[in-house]
Amino acid sequence: MSAGEYCTRNVVIMEKTESVREAIGLMRSHHVGDVVVVDRQEDVPVPLGILTDRDIVMEMLAKDVDPGAVTVGDVMSYELLTVNEDTKIPDALKLMRSKGIRRLPVVNQHGGLEGILSVDDIVELIAEQMSDIAVLVSHEMQHEEKLRSG
Repeated sequence: MSAGEYCTRNVVIMEKTESVREAIGLMRSHHVGDVVVVDRQEDVPVPLGILTDRDIVMEMLAKDVDPGAVTVGDVMSYELLTVNEDTKIPDALKLMRSKGIRRLPVVNQHGGLEGILSVDDIVELIAEQMSDIAVLVSHEMQHEEKLRSG
């Protein structure tokens, strides 16, 4: 199980010169809590940073800054951590836990953005696995009952 297999491929992206107000509009219309800030290199989006809904609240709204007067590049997190597509889920989760982050952009071998892996994606994966285990246990019990009664 790799980050590339379980990441969300539809990532909302922006360039750092765009306004935070535009970012807020994109987050709202796409129902996401972040935008990945990219630089286009030969038309390939390469992640530079990330702007989250929390960044907007903590850095702007709490300080009464006008979102239309500030660019995404002024507020985004520049210390961006990424993982490669082939990074194993447990390794990505350890990185997220150690750095206290909920989202990791997923890049290909050339550094181009491929998706974003979130805690929500990992929770969904674990829930699916737990459901599969529950079905397995149920089927095992039914199979055993048939063997003993027949």
